[in-house]
Amino acid sequence: MSLRLIVLLLIGLVAAGCDRQKPTGEQAAPAEASAGTGVDRSHKGEAAPAVTFNDPDGGDISLADFRDSPVLVNLWASWCAPCVKELPTLDRLAASKDGELGVIAVSQDMAPQSSVEAFLATHKIGNLGAYHDPEMALTSALNVQIMPTTLLYDAEGKEVWRVMGGFDWSSAEAREMIAEATAT
Repeated sequence: MSLRLIVLLLIGLVAAGCDRQKPTGEQAAPAEASAGTGVDRSHKGEAAPAVTFNDPDGGDISLADFRDSPVLVNLWASWCAPCVKELPTLDRLAASKDGELGVIAVSQDMAPQSSVEAFLATHKIGNLGAYHDPEMALTSALNVQIMPTTLLYDAEGKEVWRVMGGFDWSSAEAREMIAEATAT
């Protein structure tokens, strides 16, 4: 694939507002979506997919590696404006919940890992590691259509809920939602 074609595809995705919609008729409404937040509980209880992605050191890792404590998984991309706006609130959440809740932001960019590291450094995101999924295996396995999408998994690796679109992770609403998996 030529560089020109890749650039045109990325521009098209940005213009679409980070939305990867399915054709009409295939997209079901979330079973228990909250009107204010876009919280989708229709996948509650589903096990985390067994796909691998890159850890901050470039090695392979999967969501199973985060079992035994709840983890918030954010799928984002550097070209997605709502994702970039949301990252600082995730970064603060990661700092405030250290040891209580894992917070990982997994870049869905096709660029090399070093570009993800540079992007996070440029935006002063210091509490989130440079997790990277250049093959977008998580996006596919989780049937994610909109970025950012954030999923909360409990300590057994079961999905609690997902939020589609940008969200303020420093809000009172976020604290209440996260308590669903961390209160034990």
